[in-house]
Amino acid sequence: MPSVLFVCLGNICRSPAAEGILRHVAQNDQALKELHIESCGIGDWHVGQLPDERMRQAAQDRGIILSTRAQQFKLEFLDQFDYILAADQEVLHDLYYYAKNPEHKAKIHLITAFSSSYKNQVVPDPYYQGEGAFEYVLDMLEDSCQGLIEQIKKTNFKSHS
Repeated sequence: MPSVLFVCLGNICRSPAAEGILRHVAQNDQALKELHIESCGIGDWHVGQLPDERMRQAAQDRGIILSTRAQQFKLEFLDQFDYILAADQEVLHDLYYYAKNPEHKAKIHLITAFSSSYKNQVVPDPYYQGEGAFEYVLDMLEDSCQGLIEQIKKTNFKSHS
């Protein structure tokens, strides 16, 4: 079963929300029960902290619990994960910088790469924005995670008939 890593700047808003959304969808789909999902941040500012309270509340209002603690990106993640999904261009650039071979680079995409409505758009950081920004980010992430699930199913569950 594939593994997915979501990456943003500090791992307290966008990437833990994406992780929580994908986890929520996967737990309700028998075919995805074994999917390995994590998130991290490029920076170390929030290591060990829960996601931002505003993001936790906005996600909880949608039935999604965000309970993982922030961790910083590690180079070994490039080998450990099949999909490495960046929230924005800055994070994407950093990940490409760390990726030293074509195999690693091929795993790296924007979170919205598989989205039907927000394809290849940057997921804006809601941290310094109002409540509506958290809702908008969750909308983007839900759409992106749905597209990612379709991609994973298409790639990993091809019919053998």
